[in-house]
Amino acid sequence: MSLDVIALVLLGALLHATWNAIIKAGTDKSLDAALVSAGGAVTALPFLAFLPLPAPAAWLFIGASAILQFAYFQLVAAAYRAGDIGLVYPLMRGVAPMIIASTSGFILKESLSGGVVLGIMTICAGIMTLAFEARKGGRTAIKLALSNSVVIATYTYVDGIGARLSGNSISYTLWMSLLPPVLLFTWAISQRGVNAVAAHVRYNWWRGLIGGAGSIASYGLALWAMTKAPVATVAALRETSILFALVISVVILKERSSIWRYIAGAIIAAGVLILKLA
Repeated sequence: MSLDVIALVLLGALLHATWNAIIKAGTDKSLDAALVSAGGAVTALPFLAFLPLPAPAAWLFIGASAILQFAYFQLVAAAYRAGDIGLVYPLMRGVAPMIIASTSGFILKESLSGGVVLGIMTICAGIMTLAFEARKGGRTAIKLALSNSVVIATYTYVDGIGARLSGNSISYTLWMSLLPPVLLFTWAISQRGVNAVAAHVRYNWWRGLIGGAGSIASYGLALWAMTKAPVATVAALRETSILFALVISVVILKERSSIWRYIAGAIIAAGVLILKLA
């Protein structure tokens, strides 16, 4: 991977950590996630007129991605209800790149060098090290987290291929962002009613707009990178968002952190260095 691709993926990872922190700081995680998704769609709308439509071959992938994104958010909410975020998040984000790295040769016919594989595995090991500080969670939480890692790996493949077929990764990203909030808010209204959802939107719209802009920019950078470098490498590098989340949690959110977070941060940083040198 060239230095500019690495730098932009790391910028996307920072944005990913930022919008996750916005959701984490909110009072209703499910509705805040829907708001962030909607904020991404609102951010995308003004730019659609200035970009070419994705190629016809990409539209099937855009539709599939929307369904997978909906499943992802539902599983995130269920996993966080069942277990501690310190257990669930590392498993979801750490296992997914390993699934991609182990299957990309078969699915995408991409070959990875030994150094790249070592870098990916190092980043994944660092991410999963964070699970050692988890205080709450059991078999159900682990099952939900691992199920969601499969969903993450699947939508990474779908969007990686879709972005390549679209002819314009930015256009693909913006069109892909429109349908998930429709599904998420339809589900939320069916479960909670219009009044409850409207009240939350009225007082927290700014959270969704800021988080949504960061979300769409973060994923757009990742999909662009997937048109320039192997999907498995980009997927692993993108998960360095946890490194930025560590800094945000300690410096901004004033959370207490154990030694495991710092060990994980050092391992993730080492993995990034290996990827650059590979």
